[in-house]
Amino acid sequence: MKTAVRGDVLSFRGNPFREAERDCLAFQRDALVVMENGRIAACGPAVELLPTLPADLAVAHYPDHLILPGFIDCHVHYPQTEMMAAYGEQLLDWLHHYTFVTEQGFADEAHARDVARVFLDEQLRNGVTTACVFGTVHAASVDALFEAAAGHNLRILAGKVCMDRHAPPALLDTPLTAYEQSRALIQRWHGKGRAEYVITPRFAPTSSHGQLEMLGALAAEFPDVAIQSHISENLDEIAWVKQLFPGCRDYASVYQRYGLLRPRAVYGHGIHLSDEELQAFHDSGASLAHCPTSNFFLGSGCLNLRRCVEGERAIPVGLGTDLGAGTSFSMLQTMNAAYMAAQSHGKPLSAAQAFYLATRGGAEALGIADKVGSIAVGMEADLAVLNLRSTPLLDFRMRYARDLSEALFVQMMLGDDRAVAATYVAGSPVYRRATA
Repeated sequence: MKTAVRGDVLSFRGNPFREAERDCLAFQRDALVVMENGRIAACGPAVELLPTLPADLAVAHYPDHLILPGFIDCHVHYPQTEMMAAYGEQLLDWLHHYTFVTEQGFADEAHARDVARVFLDEQLRNGVTTACVFGTVHAASVDALFEAAAGHNLRILAGKVCMDRHAPPALLDTPLTAYEQSRALIQRWHGKGRAEYVITPRFAPTSSHGQLEMLGALAAEFPDVAIQSHISENLDEIAWVKQLFPGCRDYASVYQRYGLLRPRAVYGHGIHLSDEELQAFHDSGASLAHCPTSNFFLGSGCLNLRRCVEGERAIPVGLGTDLGAGTSFSMLQTMNAAYMAAQSHGKPLSAAQAFYLATRGGAEALGIADKVGSIAVGMEADLAVLNLRSTPLLDFRMRYARDLSEALFVQMMLGDDRAVAATYVAGSPVYRRATA
């Protein structure tokens, strides 16, 4: 099937943390994006491409909008959708009082399917077309998510949480069952359509030495499979890791010891990483998912983003909503919080840098920048279309936006799900916002 959208188009051809922004942005006014067989077949000036289209092809025209690569959420827990806005705890107590209670409900496969449907509908409503997702310890929770994602032909990465200690008995597996169930899920789903499996220890404290050894063996067996977990989110968590792994120098060396720090290993948070740990990430090719709304909500701290992305030990970083400690499905709101976190360190985040993190930067962090995250011929045709005047306030504010940079900044500070006019997945419109 061939489809086409017309409007102003923004993508990235470089990293604005390392290069001049004008050299990184690929912005075209009144462009046409032609999509066929799930990929971008052409992109260029509408006046040049329109005569090449079949006469009966309807072109979706979006004046006063901006066509972007679909947003990429690098760290999110779909089972926690039902417990968003859970009051009053910091990380470790929050896990025990809310998360572990909620996740026990995913032993019910029907419940898992219901939550997966709601989760994906909300992501699409917010222009998110790719996500790296945690399930629960139940293998069926991952089946439910992959099945729902296949219905939309989404590029999705997901894994079964593995943990064999420091959690309720109903949520514990064993080193062997974690290996066997994860391996079976890899064989069932990895590379099927646009699905990718992710090896998923929840975090070091909930996995024994034996389980981490088994997951390291699984990672060695499948070197192309991504890995996801958490690191250095909370100071009490870091102290706990030191007690549990006295033979390891620091938190990052725990994962490194078991072969879980490598390219396509994506760790959420990293707020309190030491210089040595950042060097280990750089040397291994591992990535961070910056989750600012979650960090603010749980009082965990503010990531010093510049420290991670600049200099000789720079590492790939993407953005994560980290639901349900995260407070919004909106990547615009996540960019908003990332700006505030950067400000707390005295180094503001530009709009170009924020949108890069939410698109191509996220794809690079996940190791899929050859597939998604940019609008270019041959890339998978996942798009988000932003209405730049989606609310009365934005309509008023945009009258005074002097240039593209200011327009983007206004969107990330004042925009939310209402700004997403349409979402395209593999060239097909899977969401269109109703208009009055």
